[in-house]
Amino acid sequence: MTDKPGGEKRTGLLNGFAAYGMWGLVPLFWPLLKPAGAAEILAHRMVWSLAFVIVALLAVRRWAWAGELLRQPRRLALIVVAASVITVNWGVYIWAVNSGHVVEASLGYFINPLVTIAMGVLILKERLRPVQWAAVATGAASVLVLAVGYGQPPWISLCLAFSFATYGLVKKKVDLGGVESLAAETAVQFLPALGYLLWLGAHGEATFASEGAGHAALLASTGVVTALPLVCFGAAAIRVPLSTLGLLQYLAPVFQFVLGVVYFHESMPPARWAGFALVWLALSMLTWDGLRTARRSARLRAEAAARAEAHGAAGAALAGTAGSAGAGAADAPRSSTDPVEA
Repeated sequence: MTDKPGGEKRTGLLNGFAAYGMWGLVPLFWPLLKPAGAAEILAHRMVWSLAFVIVALLAVRRWAWAGELLRQPRRLALIVVAASVITVNWGVYIWAVNSGHVVEASLGYFINPLVTIAMGVLILKERLRPVQWAAVATGAASVLVLAVGYGQPPWISLCLAFSFATYGLVKKKVDLGGVESLAAETAVQFLPALGYLLWLGAHGEATFASEGAGHAALLASTGVVTALPLVCFGAAAIRVPLSTLGLLQYLAPVFQFVLGVVYFHESMPPARWAGFALVWLALSMLTWDGLRTARRSARLRAEAAARAEAHGAAGAALAGTAGSAGAGAADAPRSSTDPVEA
């Protein structure tokens, strides 16, 4: 496979930075939606996300996937599972940010790669390299240190990490594009979310119509906040190597962590620093191992290509030699039985 042009790679990197940057800065957005509670914000996110992706799909005229999906009950069931799991993830994250737990939420996305690897071993029966085992063990030690420091396990972090890892596992089996997958999942979420919003309105507890046009516009913009990073991520995924995306993914929790400490002024006692240090050590080990493996694979591919090219050149040379011999035979003097040209 040929390398992508430099312009394509730059576009992919810019989209990758944009996607993970928006995910990293989203803790600044959710507090703007108060006095709406986490459940109301979550419901609006589901409803307006569907509206946004429908407009996007109408613009690009991509609907063939929907008919195929409706004819495949197993994939539909997986979409329902994915929608359920991401609902938990979204809800816990919004509540965590608006309740002053931004740092703990960031930890969830730091340990998510480690949880994903552990699930690959337990569920998909994947085999790990020694460095990956060491990274997972270090991540487990970090959770233990944090549990001792908190006096209880870091439930918010674990819930976010396991829900998102499960979501990724299910999406891998569904095999839908980013926007299409979001459309299918929010279609599952839409009716329960809309029903909840109508129930809130009937009981006079909805803030959409009671807090002014600006508040209503912010709640409606949850669809853009949800879908736009996903669109940028999709544009990045087709233009840059997976190893690059694997490095970019750490931008989001880094931004969240910095916001939690610097902007929201959340406390960082020694036990929490120790736990985070162990997580960062585990991620450094994973990153080093991943880059080393990627370089080795690239070198092996290059060597295989060079061998194939050498064999091809040798074959061409042999063919040329045979052709020269044949031409010499053809140019030899004709016998008396050779046909005479007119």
